[in-house]
Amino acid sequence: MNLSPPIRDEYEITLTPLDNVPLERTLSLPQRIWQQGWVRKTVILLILALTWEVVARIQNNDLLLPGFVQTAQAFVDGIVTGELIGKVWISLKVLLKGYLIGIVLAFALTTLAVSTQLGRDLLSTLTSMFNPLPAIAMLPLALLWFGLGENSLIFVLVHSVLWALALNTYAGFLGVSDTLRMAGRNYGLRGLRFVLFMLVPAALPSILAGLRIGWAFAWRTLIAAELVFGASSGKGGLGWYIFQNRNELYTDKVFAGLAMVILIGLLVENLGFNVIERVTVKRWGMQR
Repeated sequence: MNLSPPIRDEYEITLTPLDNVPLERTLSLPQRIWQQGWVRKTVILLILALTWEVVARIQNNDLLLPGFVQTAQAFVDGIVTGELIGKVWISLKVLLKGYLIGIVLAFALTTLAVSTQLGRDLLSTLTSMFNPLPAIAMLPLALLWFGLGENSLIFVLVHSVLWALALNTYAGFLGVSDTLRMAGRNYGLRGLRFVLFMLVPAALPSILAGLRIGWAFAWRTLIAAELVFGASSGKGGLGWYIFQNRNELYTDKVFAGLAMVILIGLLVENLGFNVIERVTVKRWGMQR
């Protein structure tokens, strides 16, 4: 009995060449330009500016709504005279101090949480208590404890950064796979070294999301706090600049201050967080 498989005859299928089909699509120059993200964003901003100017001219009341051109002039004047730049520098110095302290405390809490059961209970309890509490609501206590000055601003900034960053970082740590955890332990990583060299790189997308959220919370909390009592040590920041000009009915300067708040937010987002994501998590294939 022959158990060998049957041998099939070989044959070849001749394929018709696709001479009339282009191998790749060639984009025209306008299409290639439109593919650039900064071009599309610039167009959006120009449309918004044009809409703003049209609405302001229709309303025809500079006290309520100055036009884009008038606001741009006030913005340029503030830059040239140095007044606006000085206010921004005062605000950014305070913001940086509070932001960095919040990052250090959040990292300490999450490190403790992934290391011990007591740390997990502590983080869960504190975030449940304080994360829903608006940072600006802590301002009266800050004034009582630290007085009218920079320390009160730093206190509310730390509160605004700490809980959002701690929650995102801890969620990222929990999402690290068991395979990576076992690989780290096989390399002898323990304690703080395990967190720094294994958990932090693996959870970096969540950490960056927490940093971005913490930055947004801190920036708007600072402006709101300065609007309330922003003169510290005889000097006021960007929020105080907006508040003073509102009292003096310089509405164009108020809008110029708001435009500076938006501009700083765009710069930090596009030149800060987006660049960090591009050279880390996107380059490593952890994020699309």
